[in-house]
Amino acid sequence: LLPGEAEALVRALQGTELRDIGGQGWLRQHEHVEKLNMHAILSASAGQEQLLTELLVTYAKIPVLIGELILVEIWKHKIFPVLCRLEDFKPRSTFPIYMVLHHEASIINLLETVFFFKEICESAEDSILDLIDYCHRKLTLLAARSANGQTAVLGLLQELQKQAETMEFEISLKALSVLRFITDQVESLPLSALTRMLNTHNLPCLLVELVEHCPWSCWEADKLKKFENGTWHVVPPEDQVKMTKLDGQVWLALLNLLLSPECQRKYHFDGFNKSQLLKLRAFLTDVLIDQLPNLVEMQRFLSHLAVTEPAPPKKDLVLEQVPVIWDHILKKNTGKWEAIAKHQVKRVFSPTEEELKLQAHRWAQTYSLDMMEALAPGKPRCSLCGVEAAKRCSRCRNEWYCSRACQVQHWQKHKAACNLMA
Repeated sequence: LLPGEAEALVRALQGTELRDIGGQGWLRQHEHVEKLNMHAILSASAGQEQLLTELLVTYAKIPVLIGELILVEIWKHKIFPVLCRLEDFKPRSTFPIYMVLHHEASIINLLETVFFFKEICESAEDSILDLIDYCHRKLTLLAARSANGQTAVLGLLQELQKQAETMEFEISLKALSVLRFITDQVESLPLSALTRMLNTHNLPCLLVELVEHCPWSCWEADKLKKFENGTWHVVPPEDQVKMTKLDGQVWLALLNLLLSPECQRKYHFDGFNKSQLLKLRAFLTDVLIDQLPNLVEMQRFLSHLAVTEPAPPKKDLVLEQVPVIWDHILKKNTGKWEAIAKHQVKRVFSPTEEELKLQAHRWAQTYSLDMMEALAPGKPRCSLCGVEAAKRCSRCRNEWYCSRACQVQHWQKHKAACNLMA
C-alpha cells in the first residue's frame, strides 16, 4: 500500500453492530483489515512497519480492532448456534459465514504484527483488559486441546467444522504471541491489567500447562510433528530438542510475569501456584538454556522459590476495572439473540447467485496471486520436478517451472486448468 492508501484504510476502520456482521458494510471493513494485515506482514519482513504503527496510534484504532475481535467472538458463541437452528438457514450461507470466521483470524494476525511496539500496547488504553481476557480464553482452548487431543469447537455446520477447528487452533497460537508482547510491557500496563493477568486469570499457571503439554507438538506413527508457519511437519531426530518460536513465546511470557519485581509483589505464591511453577524445573535443561540464556534467571528464581515461603501479596487495590467492550456488547444485545439471527438470515446470509459472484470478484482482487506469493514463506517450486523455480506460465500466471523443458512436458496436464484460468 502507498502511504496515502494505508492512511485512508486506517481512518476508515470503525466499530460495527452485532446485527451488521456479514453485511456489505462489514465485508468492506473486512477487506480493509485484510489489506492492512497483508501490508503489515510485508512491511515487517522488510523492516518498514513504523508507518502503520504510527497511523494506528495517531487515529486511536487499536481499541476499534479489539472491539471487532470481541464482537466476532460473541457472534460465534451467541448468534451462530441460533442461526444453525433456524429453518431458513441455507447451505449457501456458509460462504459469507466463512468470512466471519476469517475476520477474527485477520484481526488477531494484524495485532500480532503490530503489538511488538510499546506505543501500540499503550494506545490500547482500557481495551487492553478485553484483549487480555480474549487471549486467556484462547490459551484455555489450547490447554483443552492438549488435554482432550482436539480443539473445543462450537456446534458448527458439518462442512465448516474442519475449517473452524483449524482456524481456532491457529487463532489461539496468534493470541499466545499477542499475550507475550503484552507481558513485555508489564512496567507500563495499567494496574488492573497486571492484576487481571496474575490473579484473575492466573496466567503463570496456564502457561505452565502449555509448557507441560505443548499442544503444537505431537507424536504420530513414532515421529515427532510440530506446528510451525501454518503447517504440521515432521521433525528430524537431530532437531527434536530445538526450541520452536511458540515454545519461546511461552517461556518469554513466563519470564516477564514471574521475574518482574512488580509482578512478584502482586502474584499469589500460595501452595497450589508454587507447586505448579516448580514443575518448570524439569524442563529447564542445559540444552534449553543454551538456546534461551535468559532462562538461567528463571532457574535461579525457581530454586529460591523451592526453599522459601514467599510473603503474601499486599492487597492494595480496592477498585478493579472490568473489560468494557465485552460487557457493553452483552448488555446491549442480551435477549435479542434470536431476533438478530433471524434478521441476519433474511438480510445477510441468504445471498443471491449474483451477490455471491460479485463478492467473490471483490475477494479475488484483495487476494491477488502476486500478493499471496509475496506472503508465502517458501520459494515457488517447479510443477513437474519440484525443484526451486524462477519462471511461470505467462498465460495463466499460476504454475511455476524451473525450465522450458519442464513446462513443455507438463503442458498436457496443465492445459485444461490453464484455459480455465486464462
